[in-house]
Amino acid sequence: MAKGEGAEISPSAGLLQPSILKQEDLRPPKRESKERLSVCSKLCYAIGGAPYQITGCALGFFLQIYLLDVVQMDPFYASIILFGGRAWDAITDPMVGFFISKTSWSRLGRLMPWILFSTPFAVTSYFLIWFVPDIATGQVIWYLFFYCTFQTLVTCFHVPYSALTMFISREQSERDSATAYRMTVEVLGTVLGTAIQGQIVGKVDTTCIPDTFLDVNNSSVAMEEVNITHDTDSLTHTRNAYMIAAGVICGIYIICAVILRAGVRERQESSDLQLDEPISFFQGLKLVMNHTAYIKLIAGFLFTSLAFMLLEGNIALFCTYTLGFRNEFQNILLAIMLSATLTVPLWQWFLTRFGKKTAVYVGIPSAIPFLIMVAVLDSNLIVTYAVAVAAGISVAAAFLLPWSMLPDVIDDFNLQHPNSRGHEAIFFSFYVFFTKFASGVSLCISTLSLDFAGYKTRACSQPEKVNFTLKMLVSAAPVILILLGLLLFKLYPIDEEKRRKNKKALQDLREEESNSSSESDSTELANIV
Repeated sequence: MAKGEGAEISPSAGLLQPSILKQEDLRPPKRESKERLSVCSKLCYAIGGAPYQITGCALGFFLQIYLLDVVQMDPFYASIILFGGRAWDAITDPMVGFFISKTSWSRLGRLMPWILFSTPFAVTSYFLIWFVPDIATGQVIWYLFFYCTFQTLVTCFHVPYSALTMFISREQSERDSATAYRMTVEVLGTVLGTAIQGQIVGKVDTTCIPDTFLDVNNSSVAMEEVNITHDTDSLTHTRNAYMIAAGVICGIYIICAVILRAGVRERQESSDLQLDEPISFFQGLKLVMNHTAYIKLIAGFLFTSLAFMLLEGNIALFCTYTLGFRNEFQNILLAIMLSATLTVPLWQWFLTRFGKKTAVYVGIPSAIPFLIMVAVLDSNLIVTYAVAVAAGISVAAAFLLPWSMLPDVIDDFNLQHPNSRGHEAIFFSFYVFFTKFASGVSLCISTLSLDFAGYKTRACSQPEKVNFTLKMLVSAAPVILILLGLLLFKLYPIDEEKRRKNKKALQDLREEESNSSSESDSTELANIV
């Protein structure tokens, strides 16, 4: 109770006998045993995570093949755009985290204004990524500019949204439940991104260029001769299809942002109000980076995330050229994402029943035998679909676990630094920073590898070196990265026993803060009387 509020009730309070005041008004309010979120609030919160996954999935699966075969860009320049966009995206995460930490609470909250005000600009820049400008030069600048612009704006949406996990409830079980809802919707978002982009684009028959027209030793001259006589109608239809898909995704982005605002209330921690001298961002960053559990967690997920990002970035080219499923690759991608969506609830049950570290060791490496199988066996559509479904099960675990384990690390940090709060955005933004920057490097290297192997734009088939390179990028490299990540997870210190101890200690700390605040208010009221 603030002093001003006490002054307002003092006249009536003065009419009460001191004994009545002592017995009733000065008694600290009883703390509710559990603060529960409604299913509606959890769903609205979860829907807010869809835009990032829908756009990210569309860009991750299709941007590389779009730049190479639709824009007809040289692989070297495409690698510049892919790396530049991902690297800039990585840089913007801590930048946005810094500005969020400096943002004051408003009527909308501290995080929600970032989400709302970035949305209209984000959808505009996203649409322009999928537009092919009629300019002979400057295409690299066009795509690099709008790709980086979109990544900045979607970061202004996603970093505060991720940090919002800590402000929808104080109960760890409720946050975990909301995270499970969120992961289900986010994986469903990847299905939508894959389905919208893949099915709309897949309806258009893009004619490839037969090998007889391509001279391996002088491919650029051959391409110029082919382009003079080749009918461009199919290419124009393909470009229009990409823009239609982008327009649909932009509409979904806006709807999800509106639902998030309408159904979620951002709660302010009482401890935030009690800090008279909050430490600076860089002091907070130093504390976060010195937190051992956080470093070990992001190191492990860095490698496992890279494995699935490599798979995501190259699977479309692998299905199109190495496996020869040019007209099926969008359905294969859809099978992966559908499988992932359906198994997120399974992994949520599993981590609740057996623990989060156990879920890491069971869920993430389950993809390894299937990644090896798809590279070793001959091209077979049925086997490929079976591998896609199995890989989706592992993708679901990789989606759910980082966001379920990060709040545990933050709780552990808050126990060790009870007077240093408000750093949630730093935890989430720097986790995303490391994974995005590393993924940018991996995509750049993979695209350059295709260039060195002799990738031919819009060819009906690729040289054997390109096919071998694609096999390495979707099989051997992800397997090695997953194994490295699992080794690092052995060092992660928060097991189920420690997590339960942290939960109880935090509850005791919050009850102590609540009782202390109530006693202070009661003393203040007595002084006023």
